[in-house]
Amino acid sequence: MADLITIARPYAKAAFDFAVEHNSIESWQKMLVLTSEVSKDEQIRSILTSDMKPDAIAQLFINICKDVLDEYSANFIKIMAENKRLALLPEVFVLFQQYCLEKASAADVDVISAVELTAEQLSKISTAVEQRLSRKVNLKCHIDKSIISGFIIRTGDMVIDSSIRGRLNRLSDALQS
Repeated sequence: MADLITIARPYAKAAFDFAVEHNSIESWQKMLVLTSEVSKDEQIRSILTSDMKPDAIAQLFINICKDVLDEYSANFIKIMAENKRLALLPEVFVLFQQYCLEKASAADVDVISAVELTAEQLSKISTAVEQRLSRKVNLKCHIDKSIISGFIIRTGDMVIDSSIRGRLNRLSDALQS
């Protein structure tokens, strides 16, 4: 099961990123619900494991699911058919749903600065981090005078260090190597 999820992940991520970029998450969800159900059907499963050409299998899927497919989702089905991955549509749907839940939830972001940041600065940081993470953020501000100037942003495993202390440390490391 973990292997199937691993193989399905790039397809789910590509579909999700495309849906977010084109503001069409709902239509992609509907498409993935139907196509994953179709791919679970016993007759379809036997076709997916047959020697039928990928183009013919893709066309079969497109004909069955034409009510929920647009040009882009039809291309997605064609690509999955070419790579013989249509049987993974249920896993792609599960991962797509997980990405949707992650996007809907807010990320906690620590902002460490030498001085208290203004509302305008916090707004700019919030907007930039929301774009980077593709979800809402909750800023938690801390003051640490040892960073001299600038700020450090931390969320999960992402760290953005634009502090003077960080720059001096990187300069020191570069000079010592």
